[in-house]
Amino acid sequence: MTHDKAAPLNRQAIAIAAACRLIEEALAPPTLGELARGAGMSRFHFHRVFRALTGVTPKAYAEAHRARRVRNALGRTETVTDAIYGAGYNSSGRFYDTASEVLGMTPTAFRAGGAGTTIRFAVGQCWLGAILVAATAQGVCAILLGEDAEALVRDLQDSFPNARLIGGDVAFEALIGKVVGFVEAPALGLDLPLDVRGTALQQRVWQALRAIPAGSTATYAEVAERIGRPDAARAVAQACASNPLAAAIPCHRVVRTDGALSGYRWGIARKRALLGREGSA
Repeated sequence: MTHDKAAPLNRQAIAIAAACRLIEEALAPPTLGELARGAGMSRFHFHRVFRALTGVTPKAYAEAHRARRVRNALGRTETVTDAIYGAGYNSSGRFYDTASEVLGMTPTAFRAGGAGTTIRFAVGQCWLGAILVAATAQGVCAILLGEDAEALVRDLQDSFPNARLIGGDVAFEALIGKVVGFVEAPALGLDLPLDVRGTALQQRVWQALRAIPAGSTATYAEVAERIGRPDAARAVAQACASNPLAAAIPCHRVVRTDGALSGYRWGIARKRALLGREGSA
């Protein structure tokens, strides 16, 4: 690319980055006109450039950011109402109309952080390092990978701060054995019930990931197409990063459009190793 062509693209990238910061810092989402004027573009041109550079429309970016704010606030505020208004919703009714899409459940249940739930867990070792397996009465709710067993337990506690966590007994050891066996040979499949908790969009993405067979890969854009949201490649990437069930929800099978390996919650080396074992590296 020549310098003459690169300069306008750089200016556009800087302007869109500034618009993203404005969206993130504003209590109420800025209008398209306000964003376009700040970027020195027409509304139509700004909308097209913003979508080309971020993969989503300005409205979708603002809604996703506000949804993240309310999810984070639900764990810190005294009441659900405080979280809703603190995230920039101008009426609780408007938020509740879209709560299932934003949270995947009622705000009160989301805020509970696992309250009233008993979770059994155990930490073992597999070829990828330490592995933590946790399960509720409904099914496996977490499969975490890492180097430090204590860090994995803290991760589980952070995910379910109000749940009752207890170490697994002898019977639970059989379950962790099944999970370790599955991680060793993913092509065999995991014949265990899962208790997967996430937003409605995350659930759709995770379901699509489970349909990618061992030995195959898909791009973030392809997964977005499969869930009927071709403009949501970035949201797909975020759902992959939030996946609580390593290997069982095979986010390691999602790659960039050019085939390169991008971020993986449990490290790129493990992603490459899993793909290599499945024969898709």
